[in-house]
Amino acid sequence: MKRFLTYAGVSILIVFILYIVFIYFVTFSEGYRAGELIKISKRGLLVKTWEGRLSQGVSEEQQFNFSVQKSDAKVLQDLKDFQGKRVKVTYIERFGTFFWLGDTKYYVKEVELLKDNKDLNND
Repeated sequence: MKRFLTYAGVSILIVFILYIVFIYFVTFSEGYRAGELIKISKRGLLVKTWEGRLSQGVSEEQQFNFSVQKSDAKVLQDLKDFQGKRVKVTYIERFGTFFWLGDTKYYVKEVELLKDNKDLNND
């Protein structure tokens, strides 16, 4: 009986570790979004995570909510610098998330400042 409990405990631990590794390293999709960066904030009660919002239109449905990992310092600084401007973000989507990584399944990996439409017409 003791051997069975040991094997069961080790098996549960291995499954849990594999689940965490799967959620963290396996991406469901990758993509790009463009719009006005309307929010970047550090939020949370116990664990602070960086969360942002990109407006792609006038309605609430056309907003893209995303998270940024603390380890992506350049991305965080670019988002802070480009607040209120039109940007293009490169993101990955994970199958799930953990509370210490962020609120969403979407994680921004790159940020690029876009020219305004009126600047494009003058080129």
